[in-house]
Amino acid sequence: MGASLLTTSVPGGNLVSRGKVRDIYTTDEALILVATDRISAFDCVLSPGIPGRGEILTRLSTFWFEYFANTVPNHLLATEIEDFPEPYRQHPELAGRSVLVQRLDPIPVECVARGYLAGSGWKEYRASGAVCGIELPEDLTESARLPEPIFTPATKATEGHDENITFERMAEIVGEGTATRLRDLTLELYSAAADYARERGILIADTKFEFGLDQEGDIVWMDEALTPDSSRFWPTDDYEPGRSQSSFDKQYVRDWLEASGWSKDPPAPTLPPDVVEGTLSRYREAYRLLTGSDLVPVTASG
Repeated sequence: MGASLLTTSVPGGNLVSRGKVRDIYTTDEALILVATDRISAFDCVLSPGIPGRGEILTRLSTFWFEYFANTVPNHLLATEIEDFPEPYRQHPELAGRSVLVQRLDPIPVECVARGYLAGSGWKEYRASGAVCGIELPEDLTESARLPEPIFTPATKATEGHDENITFERMAEIVGEGTATRLRDLTLELYSAAADYARERGILIADTKFEFGLDQEGDIVWMDEALTPDSSRFWPTDDYEPGRSQSSFDKQYVRDWLEASGWSKDPPAPTLPPDVVEGTLSRYREAYRLLTGSDLVPVTASG
């Protein structure tokens, strides 16, 4: 494994935000999103990073944005740093993990599609028999495949966990027309992606999408697309309802943290080398299965 790129510095650039994973820079008319190798769980940024993770997330998102280019507009303007404005094109450490994107007015609701009963959906179902106000059949087990995918929006939280809401509450926030369009678009994207992935050995149990509005008021797909950070990816050959599943996503890290006895109050325990390697190998395998090619890093992180 190489070294992780945990933070970026672009002299002369305009850094506007450091999130849990991304460093965001602004240009005169656009944004540059840089996916570092930071990884978070339970609202804590963990140490060390996962080398090359940011590149996998960026390149997999780009794959999906391009795959669905005829379904919905996306925010991508450029994916190669030689097409970035100065001074960003002078920084090779950004290559492969950065994209130049449109400035959008973010829609303040996360659009979640679920095809299987897991995570917060499973907890909510056990408590009420429903998820986000959607009544589900009785006697479903953990990880069960749902009769059909469901749309379960959530409010975006600046701190802490997002909160699941009903479609009716979403309509109050964004308007009924926009809510209906986003629901239909989310389920269309999820269903097509799930069919594609299933044929390649991955079950997409659930995923979240984020959208914004451009200057004309049109809906544009933004942020990231069907990555191991925004989705639950399960191997099809190990799937068995009635239990939690092995995964290609961050659940591997969450499971280790849960087993470590950590109280979930900062600071988090340091990830051991085998967990770092195990996480990276799962992300790489997801990329390989979905794109049909091995990831060849374009950066030497430092």
